[in-house]
Amino acid sequence: MVISKKVRERRNPPKRIPPGPKPWPIVGNLHQLSSLPHKSLHLLAQKYGEIMQLKYGSRTVVVASSPKMAEEFLKTHDNVFASRPPLASGKYTGYNYQDITWAPYGPHWRKGRKIYLTEIFTLKRLDSFESIRVEERLNFLSGIYAESGNPIVLRNHIRRYTLSSISRMVLSDKYFSDHKTDTSLVSISEFHEMIDEWMVLNGVLNIGDWIPWLRNFDLQGYVKRMKAVSDKFDAFYNYVIADHMAKKHLPGKNFVPKEMVDVLLQLSEDDIDPEVKLTLEAVKALVHDLMLGGTDTSGITIEWTIHEILRHPRVLATLREELDKVIGRERWVQENDFPQMPYLEAIIKETLRLHLPSPMLAPHFALEDCNVAGYDISKETIIFINSWSIGRHPDHWDDPYEFKPERFLQGSEINMTGQDFTLLPFGSGRRGCPGYTLALRLVRTTVGNMFHGFNWIFPEGMRSEDICMVERFGLTTCPEVPISIIPEPRLPIHLYK
Repeated sequence: MVISKKVRERRNPPKRIPPGPKPWPIVGNLHQLSSLPHKSLHLLAQKYGEIMQLKYGSRTVVVASSPKMAEEFLKTHDNVFASRPPLASGKYTGYNYQDITWAPYGPHWRKGRKIYLTEIFTLKRLDSFESIRVEERLNFLSGIYAESGNPIVLRNHIRRYTLSSISRMVLSDKYFSDHKTDTSLVSISEFHEMIDEWMVLNGVLNIGDWIPWLRNFDLQGYVKRMKAVSDKFDAFYNYVIADHMAKKHLPGKNFVPKEMVDVLLQLSEDDIDPEVKLTLEAVKALVHDLMLGGTDTSGITIEWTIHEILRHPRVLATLREELDKVIGRERWVQENDFPQMPYLEAIIKETLRLHLPSPMLAPHFALEDCNVAGYDISKETIIFINSWSIGRHPDHWDDPYEFKPERFLQGSEINMTGQDFTLLPFGSGRRGCPGYTLALRLVRTTVGNMFHGFNWIFPEGMRSEDICMVERFGLTTCPEVPISIIPEPRLPIHLYK
């Protein structure tokens, strides 16, 4: 018996799994997660290390919390971990896994990503939309100017602006107004509520995903809510697509697709791919990614950046000095000004280090067994990259909890495109965000012009220390309490009109 046991061990040596906390029966380690899971996992990583294994119910989860481990999963073994787990959010809010966010690795995902990279987010396409971005930005700044001397909730203005900008680039029209009309299916406030609900439901821990025998009970009511918000979005996209199809076939019109939805519809109509057809459902899924990804993540990054600048008067003074030197007082900041504005770029990088739109990258999924850094990772293991933890890693960042843009002006350049694993605001590898160039254009010009065009005065009784820096969790995290502040113009009046 002893000999037989040793033979079996030689043939099937015991697996070396990453360290981690001991799971409880049934729930695994779910009881150790707070309402901000990235912070709970950060604390656990300080005890168990940069790679650790947990159980979410009956599902095996591995968490990477350092640049080295992120590189292992996102670069060295990217082909193994390029898929997504089949969670309820992808099924019910991602058109049955047809959007790029939740689609499993395979022909459909590859086709969608290729369309994004070669048709939607090309330099030529983005440049062609610059006039839209300029017009919406001036409307945004004029709207703030109209409130001069009065407290305004910045989040409301920022969200309206990013939604208007993205919807015009994607849909050609806004399709919503302050109130429902015959030509707008939803109001702006309703659409924002839909986005908020989608982001929350795509970030929650749905118990049915992790304890499968509870799936049909929907104990938390999340699946019911997912279906409800998905129905609302689907009705909206059906309306938009029907309108665009009607305009395309108007007599006497020589139709040329310009906006992103028209490009996708034309690709769908011309598609003869026998393996993966770009259906109308797939078009809606791709449009859905464009609308929500572009609107929410850009707005959140702008909001966090403003909060940090206002909390640090020294940073604000240095930024203003750069703005006045490079731009002067007779014009607004433009997209082509940024090569001459390294301090503004450093501020945005530092904000994204501390306040990523998604503190944990969307989960990855092991397509096969794999050995990572000497540990055996089994097929179908779910991988979380804790970008929040990576941005605070003491081996890579001095004073990691302090807001210091100057750190990006010293030494070698750290980029945000996924090539440097110490800073991953847009992910990396095959599943990296294809739209990061558009997001950065919006964030840079908006932040630059808000501090170029206005002085910001705190309401009576408020101090910079009172600005909320507490996170509200979802797939993306925004400040729990939006700032209310008083704008005062600092440029010639004609620039605001």
